[in-house]
Amino acid sequence: MHPSNHLRGSKGVDLQGKRIVVGVTGSIAAVECVKLIRELIREGAEVTCVMTEWAQKIVHPYSMEFASGEKPITEITGQVEHVSYCGKVPDKADLFLISPATANTISKIATGIDDTAVTTFATTCMGSGVPMMIVPAMHQSMYEHPIVMDNIRKLKDMGIKFVGPNISEGTAKIATRDQILDEVCRELSDALTGRKVTVITGRTQEPLDSMRVLTNKASGKSGLELAKRAYRKGAEVELWYGNVSVDVPEWIPKRVFTTFEDLLDMADDVRGTVIVPAALSDFGVREVHKSKLPSSEPVIIELQPLPKFIDAIRDRVEFLVAYKAADSREEAMEKAKDMVEQNRADVVVANSLKDVGMDETRAYITSTGKWYEGRKRDIADRVLSVVERRI
Repeated sequence: MHPSNHLRGSKGVDLQGKRIVVGVTGSIAAVECVKLIRELIREGAEVTCVMTEWAQKIVHPYSMEFASGEKPITEITGQVEHVSYCGKVPDKADLFLISPATANTISKIATGIDDTAVTTFATTCMGSGVPMMIVPAMHQSMYEHPIVMDNIRKLKDMGIKFVGPNISEGTAKIATRDQILDEVCRELSDALTGRKVTVITGRTQEPLDSMRVLTNKASGKSGLELAKRAYRKGAEVELWYGNVSVDVPEWIPKRVFTTFEDLLDMADDVRGTVIVPAALSDFGVREVHKSKLPSSEPVIIELQPLPKFIDAIRDRVEFLVAYKAADSREEAMEKAKDMVEQNRADVVVANSLKDVGMDETRAYITSTGKWYEGRKRDIADRVLSVVERRI
């Protein structure tokens, strides 16, 4: 058994049972392909590579064989590989992913030229209906050539998905591996397609004086995982976040808040399904000092309770998932049940503060009456499975 098979599904099953053909062209970004292919496999995919002649001058076919566990296709032979994988056959591939794609390859595909193994696969895909995704990578001046831009628009109009590029340092750089993975999973999933999901995460900061704020230790990781998982499942996702301790994906639409008042001002815009794992302030300072308080003497701070955000949005949303943290599991369960009754949340996810780590947690979901333990990604999937069933 090839070593790559031991990796299959080690991170998840988003691509389990999916056959993906990765087309590699002659961009220096081809050096990223080994890691990309391995990540696709870690999500459960079966991957086959097809390479142009110029791609082979940048990465050796052995590298692609090492990554995928299969010999790459470097030319079309009597095995009619393009038809076997992407033609009108019963077991055709689920996706043809060209990463990286040069200006040359993009323009050839747009004009129906198929003089490389990759462009022949592309022509076959477009004739058979196999989904195709293109990840451009080239110098910025090449990317912004008017004819190249026209060809990209032409292909987009045909329904071909483009991922990236990221413009930086005079280069149209290849999209990040995480973005490509998210877009591939999104393309091949329809669990939440057409559903609007807003995830509100992070923590608020309430001003104390001109320098200091009151806040909490929430990282925002659970909400980030919810947004990413919903995005992969095809939902129309918007991520609202404040003061998070984790990186936020640039490709997911987002809005930013700082204080509870900032978030409350956004409340009129919520629609559809709203999931609120955010750690929002329960108290604000009654009188915010306009200047920095001196540190040479004691200070008495008077706090006042803030309204509950979920009460403010309850009647504006179709489905509400609230979160509740408590000091113990027993208290978390009781408070979660109370929120369903008193705050009219459709589902409440609760946990004990003692169970929460950066990457793993333990959570109680009211709609199932069960506790779940594992990665925050896995708990997010549990929550979204409830959303899928209920909306």
